[in-house]
Amino acid sequence: MIDPRRLRVLRALADHGTVTAAASALHLTPSAVSQQLAALESEAGHELLRRRGRRVSLTAAGELLVAHAVAVAAELERASATLAAFSAGTVGRVNVGSFASAITQVVAPAIASLRLTAPGVEVRVRDVEGHASVPLLLDGGIDLAITEEYRLRTSDERLTRFPLYTEPFDVVLPPRHPLAGAESVDLAALADEPWIATLPGNPVRDVVELACENAGFAPRIEHTSDDFSAVGALVRAGAGVALAPRNALRGVPVSGDAPLRRVFAAVRRGSEGHPLICLVRDALTVVHRVVHSGGQLEQVFEVD
Repeated sequence: MIDPRRLRVLRALADHGTVTAAASALHLTPSAVSQQLAALESEAGHELLRRRGRRVSLTAAGELLVAHAVAVAAELERASATLAAFSAGTVGRVNVGSFASAITQVVAPAIASLRLTAPGVEVRVRDVEGHASVPLLLDGGIDLAITEEYRLRTSDERLTRFPLYTEPFDVVLPPRHPLAGAESVDLAALADEPWIATLPGNPVRDVVELACENAGFAPRIEHTSDDFSAVGALVRAGAGVALAPRNALRGVPVSGDAPLRRVFAAVRRGSEGHPLICLVRDALTVVHRVVHSGGQLEQVFEVD
């Protein structure tokens, strides 16, 4: 009989790539993870891992068992959601991970709404960049992640997602820059400028570099920060120019087709019917519609 708790350990190893990283995600020691994996191999009757010194990789049998581990995890989430629904599910806590501007735009207003409509629901917010929120969600550190489309594998069957809003990127210029008063800016006109950008690995950095590449140049990045208030301060100080999501840092529109950030919420598949998560999801959606009707956010995008 295979212990489902050991399947979770195997799934963490597949997600994180090393025993040490899996142990950190599960709050276990690497030794405990290795022992659990060895016991799982004994239960399964197959070699699940290839060991080369300190490195490990999944065998074909290991890959097959990981697929079943994902299915088992989803069924356990559904069981939890069903029990919560049976007991009414109007009191409890939902942990939400979100990047800063989405906290401002939708999460904080949703919390204010829930305090009136569902006072028994406690929402705890964790400020986390979009590219880090999905692994945190899959590891159980949060219940709902607000992130961007371009950092998520759209075919990931472990997640259910729903759209919130789409926002364009603006060019952010120093006050005395010759183009500061323009109605729009062609990125190619900024090819020789020093740039301020987010750190490598941040999905906003990917968008900026791709947009500049499409404009025919590679940005000369001289300053980096994941804090858009810091980016704005550096721009105002004349340290360079930047390209940022409009709700994080408003600037001058980009000429032509502006790069976009598509923002959505994601939950672990199987938990989407949990009544507490449904309440928070509905509050986020209502807030989005209200803000959108006021013209602060752009069009909704569709999710398959």
